[in-house]
Amino acid sequence: MLFSTKAEYGVRLMVELGRQPGSQPASLGSVAEAENLPLSYLEHLVAKLRKAGLVTSTRGAHGGYRLAKPAEEITMDAVVEALEGQIAPMECFHDSPEGKVLCSHESDGDQACSTKLLWMRVQGGVTKALAGTTLAELVEFSDQSAQKRVAAIGSAA
Repeated sequence: MLFSTKAEYGVRLMVELGRQPGSQPASLGSVAEAENLPLSYLEHLVAKLRKAGLVTSTRGAHGGYRLAKPAEEITMDAVVEALEGQIAPMECFHDSPEGKVLCSHESDGDQACSTKLLWMRVQGGVTKALAGTTLAELVEFSDQSAQKRVAAIGSAA
């Protein structure tokens, strides 16, 4: 299963917002610069994250974006679904309003789709991994990686 740059860049945006000290708002320009991402694309993504209630915005000279709730309470399934929509391993795979998984091939007749079980397991595994990962974990992982890079540069000097 491949996620688009919406998910990648959106998660990087959220990690950068999670790094802000004391919930200070960050400008999208500073996030774009820190993560080397296109500002115009971040503007599109932050609108989706805001609509999903994951970030808030503050206007003004010292305004910007911040997390709408603590990083420990934001799971990656919420972020990815806000950006990408339904997590589905195949184009024929759809959630029904009742929460059931439907396969568009099943409408071809009364027979169950022969691969539905496999794709349900794939979807379940991906969803479980995303739901089990918080933004706080990604921020901590990112900070540890940055510290290791700084230490390696310092020891090489």
